[in-house]
Amino acid sequence: MTATRAAVLVESGRPAPYAASRPLEIADLRLDPPGQGELLVRIGAAGLCHSDLSVINGSRPRPLPMALGHEAAGEVVETGPGTEFAPGDHVVLAFVPACGHCERCVAGRPALCGPGAQANGAGTLLGGGRRFRAPDGTRPHHHLGVSAFSEYTVVSSRSAVKIDRDLPFDVAALFGCAVLTGAGAALHSAAVAPGDTVAVFGLGGVGLSAVLAAKAAGASTVLAVDVVASKRDLAERLGARPVAGGPDAVEAIRDLTSGGAEKVVDTTGVVAVLEQAYAATRPGGTTVTVGLPAPGAPLTLPALSLVSEERTLRGSYLGSCVPRRDVPRFIALYRDGALPVDALLSGRLPLDKINTGFDRLHTAEAVRQLITFP
Repeated sequence: MTATRAAVLVESGRPAPYAASRPLEIADLRLDPPGQGELLVRIGAAGLCHSDLSVINGSRPRPLPMALGHEAAGEVVETGPGTEFAPGDHVVLAFVPACGHCERCVAGRPALCGPGAQANGAGTLLGGGRRFRAPDGTRPHHHLGVSAFSEYTVVSSRSAVKIDRDLPFDVAALFGCAVLTGAGAALHSAAVAPGDTVAVFGLGGVGLSAVLAAKAAGASTVLAVDVVASKRDLAERLGARPVAGGPDAVEAIRDLTSGGAEKVVDTTGVVAVLEQAYAATRPGGTTVTVGLPAPGAPLTLPALSLVSEERTLRGSYLGSCVPRRDVPRFIALYRDGALPVDALLSGRLPLDKINTGFDRLHTAEAVRQLITFP
């Protein structure tokens, strides 16, 4: 077995500030060896994302205890039987372990993989097992098949995408969630085309990735909407036009786009903001949402507009991406300078400062922070 230090969530719903309530405990765990089709990975860098925060604050219930973290890159240390990877390979980890065989995978929609969703909901790996072991014999659950806030982790090889060894881990990690979700939402789900007018609500790592991808796709105007001025300033430096979030955002977008943007992406997970995003979309346009609101939260829209204005409202999970196809494509865009995602990095933290990092995410002080390991 492999020894590892990991950030484990034992109880959700503890109040902020998290540096005081410490919802994540740093635990000394052991990992069973990788099984059939699995990999032991040394994590190089792991991003702090709102999807993690939603488990911490209880809005996305998950089985506990859970070794958290789902956006990461690292190096393969050991392989189980039946994988195409080898020790020394560098990999980006994707948070849906697509089986490759179910109806949705065969149809080219691995983000909707049935067995992958079932495993993620149960807190197991794709094969159904759990590899972490605590000193008292209990087995912490896996988070989205990754559990990246750990020096080492075991993942299904179906969660891994091989990358070139010269790409730094702290850049590569972003491609596992922020870039796949945000850039994919713009390029695949919204199908941003040259000349389109685009608005993006929410300027975290996912939203800013959507901004960058819309620019790369040739959008004529990209409006970046957020209530936090520093995030709007960053979006402006990346080539977008800032719009203050709040009750006047819809009217501002309509004024700047002659009646509404053609493609609008909401990344906030806030139902009221999604309703604004829909209202800011012009007739014939497409509204895409990637945020994760609380389960059961109702959405109210003028239903007639879907027909009379030929509107499209579309959900997007994992950016409607195929990770083994799109991670290399997005990395190539980064290397060409068209997708400068390293501009999203807000800082690096050691594992024992992870609760402080989630305070910064909770208060919107940071875009993308990374846990890095020596």
